[in-house]
Amino acid sequence: MNKTNSKKFKDFIYNNLLVVLGTVVLAFGSAIFLIPFKLVMGGTSGIAIIVESFFFGSLPEDQISIYLDITVAIITWSLFLLGLIFLGKDFAMKTLVSTIVYPVAFPLFSMLVDQNALSGYFNLTNSQYAEIAIVFSGIVGGALLGAGCAIAFLGGGTTGGTDILAFLICKVFPKLKISSVTFFVDSMIIIVGAFAVKDMIISGLGIMSAYVSALVIDKIFLGGTKAYVAHIVTTTPDQISADVIKILDRTTTIMDCKGAYSGESKNVVMVSFTMREYREILSIVSKYDKKAFITVNKAHQITGEGW
Repeated sequence: MNKTNSKKFKDFIYNNLLVVLGTVVLAFGSAIFLIPFKLVMGGTSGIAIIVESFFFGSLPEDQISIYLDITVAIITWSLFLLGLIFLGKDFAMKTLVSTIVYPVAFPLFSMLVDQNALSGYFNLTNSQYAEIAIVFSGIVGGALLGAGCAIAFLGGGTTGGTDILAFLICKVFPKLKISSVTFFVDSMIIIVGAFAVKDMIISGLGIMSAYVSALVIDKIFLGGTKAYVAHIVTTTPDQISADVIKILDRTTTIMDCKGAYSGESKNVVMVSFTMREYREILSIVSKYDKKAFITVNKAHQITGEGW
């Protein structure tokens, strides 16, 4: 194995480990902190809470746990299959690791919530400080979900879930921005969740969790900045630029360049965008040039139209 292939293999393993770690953190935050208190902040866990409230609320606690685990698995795999069918193999592969890990990790962590597990250490709903525990869970749960998503993003993957719904909607309505649609989908889940749990305090804490999650993603993934810049060395600059402009409503700058090693003439596409558009940028580049060389830098400051 030459040095190039060895590095690619190491990068592949490293990136997938990040996605696995991010997914595990996500599952832990959902199972331990959000689900027990029915804190709806969007995403797969929010849908699971809604399904539980409407269909399983009258069942005994032990049966609810079983049905909840099954519900999470069904939702996760259904969204993955929708992504595979309508968004293509490349997109589906980015969510495959998370799709496998999450339905396994979630029920394992759910077992820790039982009062008999670890002397009830994670059984926060029955804590003597229950009033504080619910607020604590909202903050910590939101932070863990944000950290999990950000870690998965750093590995070049995605946690899948309701993001797939957002991409599907954008595929049907290409003029819509993925960031706006993602916000809309999560907002709808939160609104429906408010009717499902029938408690304004719980709903408010769910919104707070979503805000905390967004802050943590921003800090971990972007180091606190609101945008970043990608330099894409490619042989298909026009196609990539056209899709960036059409799908993301971002403009690009195309510069001529020459590979020092290969001697080939290529182009560099420079584009500034937000964190929520990161995966769409990667998808667009992969669509036209799978061998494109991409570097990403944090943008400490961007001024001008659109910013």
